[in-house]
Amino acid sequence: MHRGLALIAFATSVLAAPAFAASAQKITPEEAAVRRLTGEQYRNVIRDVFGPTIEFGGHFEPGLKVGGLAAAGASSIGVTPAVMEQYDAIARVIAEQVVNEAYRDQMIPCKPGDVKAADDACARQFLSGVGRLLYRRPLKPASLNAHVAAAHVGAEATRDFYKGLGLSLAAMLSSPQFLFRDAELETDPDAKGGWRLDPYAKGSQLSFFLWDAGPDLQLLAAAEKGDLSSQKGLERQVDRMMASPRLEAGVRAFFTDNLGFDEFADLTKDAVLFPKFSAQAARDAREQTLKTIVQLLVKEKGDYRDIFTTRKTFLTPELGAIYRVPLVDGRPTGTPDGWAPYEFAGNDKRAGILTHMSFTALHSPAGRGSPTIRGKALREVILCQKVPPPPGNVPFNIIQDTGNPLFKTARDRLTAHRANPVCAGCHKITDPMGLALENFDGAGEYRTTENGKQIDTSGELDGIAFKDAEGLGRAVHDNPATASCLVSRLASYALGRLPGAGEQAWVTALQASFAENGYRVPDLMREIAVSDAYYRRALPRPSPAVAGNAPLQQEAK
Repeated sequence: MHRGLALIAFATSVLAAPAFAASAQKITPEEAAVRRLTGEQYRNVIRDVFGPTIEFGGHFEPGLKVGGLAAAGASSIGVTPAVMEQYDAIARVIAEQVVNEAYRDQMIPCKPGDVKAADDACARQFLSGVGRLLYRRPLKPASLNAHVAAAHVGAEATRDFYKGLGLSLAAMLSSPQFLFRDAELETDPDAKGGWRLDPYAKGSQLSFFLWDAGPDLQLLAAAEKGDLSSQKGLERQVDRMMASPRLEAGVRAFFTDNLGFDEFADLTKDAVLFPKFSAQAARDAREQTLKTIVQLLVKEKGDYRDIFTTRKTFLTPELGAIYRVPLVDGRPTGTPDGWAPYEFAGNDKRAGILTHMSFTALHSPAGRGSPTIRGKALREVILCQKVPPPPGNVPFNIIQDTGNPLFKTARDRLTAHRANPVCAGCHKITDPMGLALENFDGAGEYRTTENGKQIDTSGELDGIAFKDAEGLGRAVHDNPATASCLVSRLASYALGRLPGAGEQAWVTALQASFAENGYRVPDLMREIAVSDAYYRRALPRPSPAVAGNAPLQQEAK
């Protein structure tokens, strides 16, 4: 495809709409926010619309994290010219596949009168259908006309109907209406002077939260009929979506973000010190924890806190080598799934996800373990308690010298390091928990000694003493901050920003009902999804476009 024509088509579709700025500034709590799709959401929408075999041919820029969540930072980022180049390249790769000879009969519901000329009727039929799914609402007349016109111009310029259609589709895939989740508002009849998301924006809010994907045809139909504007109609759709197997994808997406699993992409280990660690083992470690969480929380509808004490999990032969569990692979040759359910014995030191490789290896440097980094992660990710950064002039030579004959274990080195009064305060709130995980080295493999000295794994969490990792898991399970943190994080994830002062009473109520209902995550997700507070918004305050970010545009009325 000719790149210039694709950019012309993109410009045509954008110029057909009045502009409003997508501010990259921090939004106020009740203000309507426009969120950029995450890379996974982009892929999910494309697969839903065009099928699972579509290839993307590019990568997506990592999201900005706010409060530890990429989802909460999605409303604080725009699109730089460099990022727009990436989106344009990916869009052209997708569009070329959709209109090529191998796909077109499956993707395009009509045939042109002449493949070497424009056919506005066929182009309109195709672009109207896919546009409704890609934009998560019907295309408004001016927008649809602009896309049809772009396909017409492209077909005439290339003397190929399908190439012209592909140019227009690529423009649609590069448009703000696709890349950003809109927050179009309507007056709220239940709140005098108030505003709420309109039915289509409400449908998008719901589907990306529960499924991490765009609305399906049933949800779009419900929005069109006005069903989502009534509580009963909303609850019908929520219950339908909660009963779908796709809920698992929504739960996985939240925990992937919440646990910082995007960091696995850059995880490396010293191959000499940790020869069993590999890229495949790292991928399996991430998947192990997600499978464990989905099984316990979604399939068994269990208590959220039990993920810190459960001995049930799933393993592959790669993980079995690190965990020292002999797994026999009895699969037929060519079977793709190497996972097997497994339960650690009662006397095994592994219990709960904090003892998974996904936690112990992810929160360790390349050449050693780190009680401090692990303790900091536990405080910040699991308990929502901020640990201040170390002062800039603090020496770390004692901690990093794992071969020092005077300080053989991490506990010895940290004790010596804390002799500096500047260091003692922060380490006091991280090390007592992190030391409980010292039986697991920097790659997550079990050990009982370090440099020939027995490892002491005793510690305490907020006054609760324990002797090992299993005890730490129980202390985390019973800590009130564990459940309240999960609720705050899930509310932030759902809203796409940190809850504001005006929403704290709602979050507090969610925390109370979460406890009353047995700490069941699906029940919490449903309560958020049917809450009025989840969809109410204040009008955005006018703000200038931020330098270096492309303004987001609304479709023409």
